[in-house]
Amino acid sequence: MTDAPPYTDLLYEEKDGVAAITINRPEKLNAFRGITCDELIHAFNRAGWNKAIGVIVLTGAGNRAFCTGGDQSAHAGAYDGKGTVGLPMEALHNIIRTVPQPVIAKVRGYAIGGGNVLATLCDLTIAAESAQFGQVGPKMGSVDPGFGTAYLARIVGEKKAREIWYLCRRYTAQEAMAMGLVNKVVPDDQLDAEVDAWANEIVERSPTAIAIAKRSFNADSDNIQGIGALGMQALKLYYDSAESKEGVSALMEKRKPDFRRHYR
Repeated sequence: MTDAPPYTDLLYEEKDGVAAITINRPEKLNAFRGITCDELIHAFNRAGWNKAIGVIVLTGAGNRAFCTGGDQSAHAGAYDGKGTVGLPMEALHNIIRTVPQPVIAKVRGYAIGGGNVLATLCDLTIAAESAQFGQVGPKMGSVDPGFGTAYLARIVGEKKAREIWYLCRRYTAQEAMAMGLVNKVVPDDQLDAEVDAWANEIVERSPTAIAIAKRSFNADSDNIQGIGALGMQALKLYYDSAESKEGVSALMEKRKPDFRRHYR
């Protein structure tokens, strides 16, 4: 994976044993479309199987957002890429777990929807004080039926996970840390230095021991992959429904959605 093509939606850098993958769509609050996901999968494979890399950092360009999930302008019943729902989410989620290195989410601004799921999936999450976390699926006619629900519950507990999904509220960085979703919160101007310090410390550790530890942690929750695959098939059927499409239509028309009008 050394001869990588230029990325359209990402920035990629390797330095001192750390690979930095940056979603570079700040004008879209780093929302991902089909090509974004394809490039993320490529970049994680590129870094993950490079033995010179000890840590992977995932972040978003600019100061406004880490990632705000799927780009709704590329969603009309199905997204614009590969995968069961038009985005290869299963493959993206799985590669974050499969690479042997720890993946650190560096979060400024919004980590909302699918962006919150990415931050949840990363091994560690370090947030700036400006960070906000939360889900929006039931407000938008969507849901994450795999790691974004079941694995979230393992991290923050069943009651809190259900609150996050059912109410679709936003949580500050400090609130996210209190529930176990974030490892550390620092002032915005200290975020880069803090992530660098954590990454450099991990790079000094035994890569084989780290890889075994990561796989051991993952083994306990790998069954969620199968649950998610089944759930994505159900989600595809849901995206074809008028109820789900109401969420995107309401967003584009700048009005409050009326899901129950389509509920059968």
